Amino acid sequence: MKKNLKKLAQNFPESSGVYFFKKNKEFLYIGKATSLKNRTLSYFSKELYQKRGPLLEKMMEEVNDLVFEKTDSVLEALILEANLIKKHQPKYNTKEKSDKSFCYLIISDEEYPRIFIKRHKDLMEKKIKEKIKYSFGPYTSRKNLEEALKIIRKIFPFFSQKKTIAEKTPFYKQLGLAPNLGISKKEYGKNILNIKYFFEGKKEKILKSLEKKMKEFSKKEEFEKAAEIRNKINSLKHIKDSSLIFAEEKEKKGMEDFRIEAYDISHTAGKEIVGAFSVVFSGEALKSEYRKFKIKEFQNSNDTGALREILERRFSHFEWKFPDLIVSDGGVAQKRVVEKFLKENKLENIKVVSCLKNKKHKVEKILGERKIIEKYKKEILLANSEVHRFALSYHKKLRGKNFLGK
Repeated sequence: MKKNLKKLAQNFPESSGVYFFKKNKEFLYIGKATSLKNRTLSYFSKELYQKRGPLLEKMMEEVNDLVFEKTDSVLEALILEANLIKKHQPKYNTKEKSDKSFCYLIISDEEYPRIFIKRHKDLMEKKIKEKIKYSFGPYTSRKNLEEALKIIRKIFPFFSQKKTIAEKTPFYKQLGLAPNLGISKKEYGKNILNIKYFFEGKKEKILKSLEKKMKEFSKKEEFEKAAEIRNKINSLKHIKDSSLIFAEEKEKKGMEDFRIEAYDISHTAGKEIVGAFSVVFSGEALKSEYRKFKIKEFQNSNDTGALREILERRFSHFEWKFPDLIVSDGGVAQKRVVEKFLKENKLENIKVVSCLKNKKHKVEKILGERKIIEKYKKEILLANSEVHRFALSYHKKLRGKNFLGK
């Protein structure tokens, strides 16, 4: 069956779009791609199995069909992916269904609606003060959604702050990213409506409306207005999403780049135990991919037990890229916990080091494979420092809430 699926992938186009792994009529997984052919073929490589682990292997055992839908741009693939995940709820798109870190595009309900990005967690906990008129998502990458808004904002300018504040920022208007000061509520409303249609995947509807308006201006010999709309039409037909392509290429090349995850536990005399991991990817801290955990099963200063719990919860997310190297905070005991977990889950290809610290909590020695330590010492120390800061910050926040009785 896998050979047949691979043959299907080999015949996919080298264009952007969305791909579907299916079991008969059931959608198992939906993903976007810059190149449908290259992206889907990557699922049949040994390296991907090593990187993504047993959950991906489980999914591939169930798959018996592979189909695609082309889009005119990577931006439209991003939007289509989110809309279809919301519609079909594929069971292997775990993050979209359970993780609080994904985000939504929000259009506020006010005289001059604003557009901004909010986390799902904020929506669920009702931390958003503005009234919401429309929301779109879930989107797995805030960075991709930000890039998408930069592209669409050049075509249909919008406010992201209160209109009175935005009026004080002429810089945005010079760049064409905010509406003109004298824009009427009606004209501004058209921009918002077009953005709504775009995120609903209705680009053709927008184009038809704009083409009709352009002809009307031409008949009235209002050629300047007609030219302005013509430019919008051309921009929509030829979306320049190079920044999104770059992000997609980085994702696709994830197997070639080196990802480090550092883990740490924080508590006060065994109480309020929390854990976290930081991510350093190709030498840079990726703060958007840091994760924190409130320990559920282990208390009373059981650091190794807490570390085991974090690993189990972290590696249940196959859609999160697996690391090439894990950095544990501690000594031999913590290192062995990680190694045992990886062995049990057939992930021995992931390397492990541990940061042994002195009484001043400074790294005294890094335990692990010498070649790895020599090559990535700077990144290991960065990851370890970042996770300690991140875990400690989370612990202090929880401790403060409990102190206040929240």
